[in-house]
Amino acid sequence: MHKSFMNTETYKISHYDYTIPKHLIAQHPTAKRDESRFLILHRKSARIEHRKFYDIIEYLNCGDVLVLNDTKVAPARIIGYRTTGGRVEGLIIKEILENTWEILLQSNHGLKENESLCFGNNTVIGRLVCRNDTGSWTIKFEDRRKFIEMLENSGRMPLPPYIKRDPEDKSSGTDDEERYQTIYAKKMGAIAAPTAGLHFTESILQKLTNKGIKIVYITLHVGLGTFKTIKEEDFRQHTIHKEFYNIPEAAIATINKAKSLGKRIIATGTTTCRVLETLARNNTTKKISGWTDLFIYPPYKFKLTDSLITNFHLQRSTLILLVSAFAGGENIASSYEEAISLGYRFYSYGDCMLIL
Repeated sequence: MHKSFMNTETYKISHYDYTIPKHLIAQHPTAKRDESRFLILHRKSARIEHRKFYDIIEYLNCGDVLVLNDTKVAPARIIGYRTTGGRVEGLIIKEILENTWEILLQSNHGLKENESLCFGNNTVIGRLVCRNDTGSWTIKFEDRRKFIEMLENSGRMPLPPYIKRDPEDKSSGTDDEERYQTIYAKKMGAIAAPTAGLHFTESILQKLTNKGIKIVYITLHVGLGTFKTIKEEDFRQHTIHKEFYNIPEAAIATINKAKSLGKRIIATGTTTCRVLETLARNNTTKKISGWTDLFIYPPYKFKLTDSLITNFHLQRSTLILLVSAFAGGENIASSYEEAISLGYRFYSYGDCMLIL
């Protein structure tokens, strides 16, 4: 790992590179959610422990608040056809206006504005409105009900591009429709899972509750930015995609009360952390929702997040910048090096860490 990874005074994304053997990029989840390997990083002492995820109960205390992202991954990969019969592959990103969506499209031949595409056995018609600066398309569908039914019936789970296989069902032993969702996923709208939450089970959540840990839910619909590589050498020039979030008033009240009592706020994942820090920036006690493009990188002073549960992240991503800001570049560098040497599994279906 690049030594300058440890230097928070530099803004060069190349300093956040590291090398990982391909066999450590997890292609399938662990047999049981809570049996993932669990690296514990103590920020102040730089001490590292190695446990299993079900040991998390030992590290949270009565009165702490565990914040979970209840977004649900939409079956956003769809197949369509042009009027000429050519096949088109699409990834739904988000709804821009009612019945008008942003979508990434792949076709063997160039698509055109005002062209009609057919989906779901030719029962759903969409018209290409315009091509966006990001390379995606804006598409308007004729019938919203049919479009939603098509997504539910024939849409496929949008697994990340580093998982080199098609989505699988129960017959294969993996069932991505189940395992690429958290057990508390509720509000449809994400195109990627908040992967730090994939390790929780009902049993763990119940044990945490029994110990006196408060559990609250926020929503951030994970978008395209999760997969977008930072291409600018000065990462401050990178534009992060806006993502929709919602924080209920009851959750805000629980968080604020815990902070006033000196208790910890534990963010489950970088998505939850960004929502918490967006809340701190808005400084409100009322229910809040909207679109956030908060880009967290070193050096950043965290205002609400005290501890962070997170998976191991891609090089040159906004996520590795966030965890480096939270734990310190040197700590993240040494943690990743040790995880690689011990054969931890990386990325969405991989193992995870707790930063205290």
